[in-house]
Amino acid sequence: MKALEGVRVLDMTHVQSGPSATQLLAWLGADVVKLEAPTGDITRQQLRDVPDVDSLYFTMLNCNKRSITLNMKSERGKEIFTELVKSADVLVENFGPGAVDRMGFTWERLQELNPRLVYASIKGFGQGRYAKFKAYEVIAQAMGGSMSTTGFEEGPPLATGAQIGDSGTGVHAVAGILAALFQRSQTGRGQRVQVAMQHAVLNLCRVKLRDQQRLTHGALREYPNRTFGDEVPRSGNASGGGQPGWAVRCAPGGPNDYIYVIVQPVGWKPVANIIGRPELADDPEWATPEARLPKLDKMFQLIEEWTIRHDKWTVLDRLNAENIPCGPILSTKELVEDESLRDEGIVVRVEHPERGEFVTVGSPLQLSDSPVDVRTPPLLGEHNQEIYGELGVSADELADLKTNGVI
Repeated sequence: MKALEGVRVLDMTHVQSGPSATQLLAWLGADVVKLEAPTGDITRQQLRDVPDVDSLYFTMLNCNKRSITLNMKSERGKEIFTELVKSADVLVENFGPGAVDRMGFTWERLQELNPRLVYASIKGFGQGRYAKFKAYEVIAQAMGGSMSTTGFEEGPPLATGAQIGDSGTGVHAVAGILAALFQRSQTGRGQRVQVAMQHAVLNLCRVKLRDQQRLTHGALREYPNRTFGDEVPRSGNASGGGQPGWAVRCAPGGPNDYIYVIVQPVGWKPVANIIGRPELADDPEWATPEARLPKLDKMFQLIEEWTIRHDKWTVLDRLNAENIPCGPILSTKELVEDESLRDEGIVVRVEHPERGEFVTVGSPLQLSDSPVDVRTPPLLGEHNQEIYGELGVSADELADLKTNGVI
C-alpha cells in the first residue's frame, strides 16, 4: 500500500509549478488524473527534441499520472467536470487568477459539489498589488529575493539554474495539500490551499532576510564584500553563514573543474597540512577563525594553489579523508551518468511508448513503506475511456464527445 493510496487528485495544472506538485503526489501513491484541454498541456509541444512526440519538458513532470481530455468551455464538458469534482479528494490548478471562477467553478461552488474537496491553487503572487501580474520562473526569482542576492558583487543580478520559482513552489503546494488532507481526516471538511511563487521563493531566501536585519548592526563579517550599503549584497560563492566556503579551481581547468570547500574551525589544521602549508596551522595570523575572517579571499587562494594541481575527484577524496566538508561541482552530464544516483533511484531510466527510453529525476521523497516506481507519463487522453467509463459515459457517447470536440 502506498502512502496516498485511495486519494484521487484532479490535476488541472500545466507547464511546471503545478505538474511538479502533482507528480510528487503521484509518486506518493495518489491516483492523479491529469485533465487537459483537447489540445493538451502546452509543454507536450515545447522544446521538442523528437518530432511529433511529447517533449522531455512534459515527460519529466508528468510521470505516474493518467490523462483525460475535456473542453471546459462546452456545456457537456462542464457537466462532466462537475461529476469529476464530486469524486475527487484534491483539485490542483495553476491557471491565471480567476480563470477557474470564470469557468463557473468558484471555491463556494466547488464546496457545494464536494465539501471534502481540498482545492489547491498555485499563483504567481498573493492577493496584494501584484495579484494580476503574470509570473514565470525567473520573474518569481526576481521578485522573491533570489536574484538580488545571487551573483558577484560587481556583476548583474543572476538567476539560479534551480527552478525554485516553479518546482520550488510545487513542493510548497504539496506540503499544504498533505496538511489539508490530514486536517480533513479529523474534521471531515476540505479546505482551500493557496501558494504563490513569490512567497515560496522568499521563503527559500529566508537567510537573506536574516542578513538584511543583521546589517542594521554593522557589516556582515562572514561575507567577502569589502563595503556594505543598506541591503544584502551579492557575494559570489560565499556561503554567508557561520562556516566560510568557496568554489576553488581544480585541474585540468574546465568550466566545471571546481570543488566547493568549507573551512570549519576544526578543519583548518588538516587543510593546512593537505595544501602543504602546515606552518599556518599554528600561525597567529591564521590559526583562529577570527584571524582568518578578514582574509578569506587569501585563504581560499592558498587552498586553490593546491587544488589547481589535482582533479576534483582526487581533491574530494583527500579532503573527505580528513572530514573536511566539500563537494565537486557536478555538471548535468556528470549527474546523468552518476552511478551512485542511479543506484539510489534518483536518476532513473523510463520507457516511453513513442520516444523510447528517457532519463528523468526520481522521487526525492523516499518512504520505507511507500516505495516509488517511476512510470511513464500518459499520452494525451490515454485514459478517457477508462475514467469517463467510471462516470457512466458509454462508448457511443464517448465517440460523440470526441467528434464534437468535448474531449
